Amino acid sequence: MTVELVSRPAAALDVEIVVPAYNEERSLEASIRRLHAYLLRTLPYTWRIVVADNASTDATLAVARRLTYQLPQLEAVHLREKGRGRALRAAWTASGARVLCYMDVDLSTDLDALLPLIAPLLSGHSELAIGTRLHDGARVRRCRRRELISRAYNRLLRLALRARFSDAQCGFKAIRAASAAELLPLVQDEEWFFDTELLVLAQRRGLRIHEVPVDWVEDPDSRVQILGTALRDLRGVARLMVRRPPAAPKLLAPPRRVLNP
Repeated sequence: MTVELVSRPAAALDVEIVVPAYNEERSLEASIRRLHAYLLRTLPYTWRIVVADNASTDATLAVARRLTYQLPQLEAVHLREKGRGRALRAAWTASGARVLCYMDVDLSTDLDALLPLIAPLLSGHSELAIGTRLHDGARVRRCRRRELISRAYNRLLRLALRARFSDAQCGFKAIRAASAAELLPLVQDEEWFFDTELLVLAQRRGLRIHEVPVDWVEDPDSRVQILGTALRDLRGVARLMVRRPPAAPKLLAPPRRVLNP
């Protein structure tokens, strides 16, 4: 896998927020500027944003490249192969931050949930944290069809994989760097099932998963192809049902960011 880094690596920091982007030239700049302004205004930790251009065929990379010159604490990574899991793996593996986070480029999740998401990881209370739209305290606006599919999928995970987390698919998650170094070599999926597999493996290894109820508004311009994604997710569930829990690997220090031109 070839990864192009489009900005200089920064010093070690508390939080790195990865925003995967595929053909988002129209919405990327507004979202990144909004996120950047929010972090400058509210986050009491050192931080960096990384736009992970996920094999886009439009001007997404050009927009991200331009923004890295205009906004401090912003980097861009370009991947030549598509897949959200692949983008997260590449960005997280190259990071030196203590906590690794990601959020969808549409910023459907209210950003006020970010601090409650990462604080338990920075304090050492938990190893992973997820936003959940299926908690009583969450406020969600989305079509009934997607609501039913989401609830059915997460119920399937509870029945088939004994999942104890409530919402595997919300694009708003964080993980401690040491836990990422432990889990990423074990995750096989490179696309949308990446999240679910990461959480299932974390649960099987006894890692603590913190949940944060979120306010979430559906993006009508979502790139997710629901039927195709659902079928691939079902294949992933079947694979995890027959997969034996792997032996614990030796913990590795978080890898340094590497440029492979």
